[in-house]
Amino acid sequence: MFMTSRSSAAAPARRRTKESLRSKRGTCVSTALMTIAGIASLQVTTAIHAQEIQPQIHWHECGPLPPESPPLECGTLAVPLDYRAPHGETINIEISRLKATRPELRRGILLTNIGGPGGAGLELPLILASGLAPAVLERYDIIGIDPRFVGTSTPLTCGLSEQQATQTTPPLEQPGGFDATAAFMKQVAESCEATSKRFLPFVTTANTARDLDRIRAALGEEKASYLAYSYGTELGAVYASLFPDRTDRIVLDSNVNPNWVWREQFRSWGAAAEIRFGDFAAFAAAQDETHHLGSTPAEVREMFFKLLAKLEEDPQVIGDLVLNGPMFRVQTLAGLYFDGNFPGLAELWQQINEGPSNVTRLPLSRSAAASLEVPVDNPAVSGLAVLCDDVAWSRNVERYRREWEADRRKYPMFGTLGSNIWACAFWPNNPVEPPVTIHSSGPQNILLLQNLRDPVTPLEGGRGMRKALGDRARLITVDQGGHTAYALFPVNACVNDAANAYLAYGTFPSTDQFCPAESSNTAQPSRAVRERAEKLMRERVMR
Repeated sequence: MFMTSRSSAAAPARRRTKESLRSKRGTCVSTALMTIAGIASLQVTTAIHAQEIQPQIHWHECGPLPPESPPLECGTLAVPLDYRAPHGETINIEISRLKATRPELRRGILLTNIGGPGGAGLELPLILASGLAPAVLERYDIIGIDPRFVGTSTPLTCGLSEQQATQTTPPLEQPGGFDATAAFMKQVAESCEATSKRFLPFVTTANTARDLDRIRAALGEEKASYLAYSYGTELGAVYASLFPDRTDRIVLDSNVNPNWVWREQFRSWGAAAEIRFGDFAAFAAAQDETHHLGSTPAEVREMFFKLLAKLEEDPQVIGDLVLNGPMFRVQTLAGLYFDGNFPGLAELWQQINEGPSNVTRLPLSRSAAASLEVPVDNPAVSGLAVLCDDVAWSRNVERYRREWEADRRKYPMFGTLGSNIWACAFWPNNPVEPPVTIHSSGPQNILLLQNLRDPVTPLEGGRGMRKALGDRARLITVDQGGHTAYALFPVNACVNDAANAYLAYGTFPSTDQFCPAESSNTAQPSRAVRERAEKLMRERVMR
């Protein structure tokens, strides 16, 4: 017999915004009197059967919805903090549900993840409602999720200010160079330990995958389909490896390489972003009469280093954001996510080039706390904790210095962003279990989508995921740049038609496929939907 109490996870100053979809209920933790077993290297593959736990979702009213939104339900599900103690302490997971538009055709549920880690997903069904084909919406309840410790799901905090949080993921070079950056990252790790020590060991991809299975069971489904982007591809692959027989149809867009988790995944940005930059350089050169950034791609590239040097010498303060060299790199990388960002990025460069008097609030800056009752550092530190707790990072500071210096020389545009020293080098705890091995045993039901010129999850990620999953998967590569290929910004009809056909009708390619480049004049979601999608994507941690 257990006594329980309810208390909120620690959090600093919070912000509110009426535009964001959030639950009106507070996030709380149910605490049972128990003794947690010592942290050991243990990989739980099935945790506990759903019929033994009988999880229940407590449905409630959603927060304010955007105008003319389709009907959406919100709910709360209690899940174990530590799956090694399934009847012990619990945390709350917030989900949303957009029901199938034709119940007579309903196939089941489509779990979703926007990426990150640290990406809140309650709004995602509303965005997908405009990007998915009607045949998909007719057949699935679209399930949005704030993963454990993200957004409204028992939000994690390290007590950082928004300014500090924006410099942690990715780690931005501090004034004073590498040594100052290492000192700051050590401070971040210590702050996380002081604020959220008891939660940190359980902020993992494996536990998030187990949460997905609890959600499936609570919704009364024998199997679950799944659609995810970026970091969500690793989460989906882990789920498919832990629970292969509980998967229905899976679509993974913009793939993490399972062999790069996590240090090498971020180091891959140096080469990938420079390849993608060529698309922006061509755009800017064609617009030289408007933005004056150079008449050839080579001149646009030279302008990058000119502006970088200018901001390193004389940072510009814009609102509460200091635009220095490292932040300029981040803003430029964010602008490479979608072709639709190119005009705004070119305008930003032009404003910087013409002097601080003409610079306005950055159009690409991240809103780290654009949600209701969420700590300002949550989007950053909830993702950081996953990265640090999934795998053991090197504690050798000099190794990070060598890699950072090597990548800066080899990839001078973006190499320093991903290869700097992370707070994971000073993390207070070791992983409680080995990382889940992505394997090829299971049903043939995983469709991988991959752009050729993705700046943050490069082509090699799709190939690495394909190899790890073996014959369970098929890979569709797309001749286009940017991050994500399906539903959010559906430019290429070939890949979107293939993914829609698979989810709606089960049409699974017999071999890997290639989609050639297409005109971007294909029908797009409304401007409001695109703006919400861009905002949601920018708030993710994995850039």
